[in-house]
Amino acid sequence: MAKDNKERKDAKMTVEEAGRKGGETTAETHGREFYEEIGKKGGEATAESHGREFYEEIGKKGGEATADNHDRDFYEEIGKKGGEATADNHDRDFYEEIGKKGGEATSKNHDRDFYEEIGQKGGEARSNQRSDSDDNDGKMSREEAGRKGGEARARKNRKK
Repeated sequence: MAKDNKERKDAKMTVEEAGRKGGETTAETHGREFYEEIGKKGGEATAESHGREFYEEIGKKGGEATADNHDRDFYEEIGKKGGEATADNHDRDFYEEIGKKGGEATSKNHDRDFYEEIGQKGGEARSNQRSDSDDNDGKMSREEAGRKGGEARARKNRKK
């Protein structure tokens, strides 16, 4: 046993050990700002050296990994939270602006048949919503829109 310890002391440190020790020392001597700064620099360097395709690919991989690890309830919950957070942070002008941009982008990519189909689905959904609740004014709450968006995302991911 003593011989093993002596041999170990004479042996060089592994790359993993060196990395761990270096990381521990850096963590002891630098604060949060240091890590924010090097993260920002790393992100900028990555953005300069990689194109749009790189970010699309890593986004796709991350989305697939998330879909593999989560169920419908997860997507409903994050959709609801996202809808609530967005509603808390933005006013009517924001929604009008993103609606306009989304409509313009969608109109470039779809034909009349697409709009007829989504119009029919929207009308049916509105009709079902009205028949489910007589006390609303026919408008969907932001929270409900977020929940429905989360449900739609979950359905889409299950089909893949």
